[in-house]
Amino acid sequence: MTKIDIFSGFLGAGKTTLIKKLIKEAYAGEKLVLIENEFGEIGVDGGFLQEAGIKINELNSGCICCSLVGDFARALNKVYDEYHPDRILIEPSGVGKLSDVIRAVRDAGLENCVVNAYTAVVDANRCKTYMKNFGEFFNDQISTAACIVFSHTDVASADRLSEAVRLVKERNGEATIVTTHWDELDGKQILAAMEKSVTLESELAKLEEEEHEHGHCCHHHDHDDEEHEHGHCCHHHDHDDEEHEHGHCCHHGHDDEAHEHGHCHHEHEHGHHHDHHADEVFSSWGVETSKKFGADELEGMLAALGDTAKFGTVLRAKGIVAGKGGEWLHFDYIPEEVNVRTGGAAYTGRLCVIGAKLNEQALKELFLN
Repeated sequence: MTKIDIFSGFLGAGKTTLIKKLIKEAYAGEKLVLIENEFGEIGVDGGFLQEAGIKINELNSGCICCSLVGDFARALNKVYDEYHPDRILIEPSGVGKLSDVIRAVRDAGLENCVVNAYTAVVDANRCKTYMKNFGEFFNDQISTAACIVFSHTDVASADRLSEAVRLVKERNGEATIVTTHWDELDGKQILAAMEKSVTLESELAKLEEEEHEHGHCCHHHDHDDEEHEHGHCCHHHDHDDEEHEHGHCCHHGHDDEAHEHGHCHHEHEHGHHHDHHADEVFSSWGVETSKKFGADELEGMLAALGDTAKFGTVLRAKGIVAGKGGEWLHFDYIPEEVNVRTGGAAYTGRLCVIGAKLNEQALKELFLN
């Protein structure tokens, strides 16, 4: 099955730079074809990619989503028939609408191909200006993308980046957002974000699984039937803050020996509540953030989690956040034990907390204010 990855982004956002990084660090060993559509007569980026041995099919003189829709479908089918690549990379014009490009790909009727990722590259310093001046095109890229990769975050102030993240989340609360400067990330990490293989939700689920394996929550409950009923309910998304927050509410009743699972997504805050007994509710909360922390500051925050009256009973906390000195801080917390250390970068900062009767507002104020 050939994967199709679409890279949108306004003029000068850095689409080709990102593609080159992925070719070198994430797509190595794959047979690739790039379909490039420049708005103008000459495809200026083609030479860079040809040096890497990438087959390039340039479509100039128009836009994929406008006059070239028919030509694009033919080009896409020709690329597949001639090369049978592992992956087709599509870099449409910076002024194209991502939603139209995705539609054009799907309407091309390709067999044995799947739209794998559709990503918007956004200049953190120009996000607000482009939203105001070129909303029809720019906002379509933002609202349609499954992953938004911010560029030039190394020269954007913390306030500018926070505002850009907030503006993006107002239009797309579901996208994975990459805020870390690309030089700090391996291309495989960015690809994982594009493909949503590593998300806040998946990390919380992993942490919950670790807690189950260590005997928390379920070690003293009978699971005779092991039947699981799953239900999902999605509530409102509140984007007052720049952080990506997840909330899950899962109620587990054991009277009939079955587990009932419900997921409640609100303002991307993540919390799970497990009713093993009427008086016992386990929950999880997580947040993604570009905020920078000092090591001592973070240690103090984690130590404060021992205040059960204020935060609830915190059994475990874990995460990766950006440090104020340019480093990345990895941390683990269990009651009366705090561990903060330096480590590799993540595509954005992430904090996960598991416990009983958690005060999510207090946790938010502790870590994000």
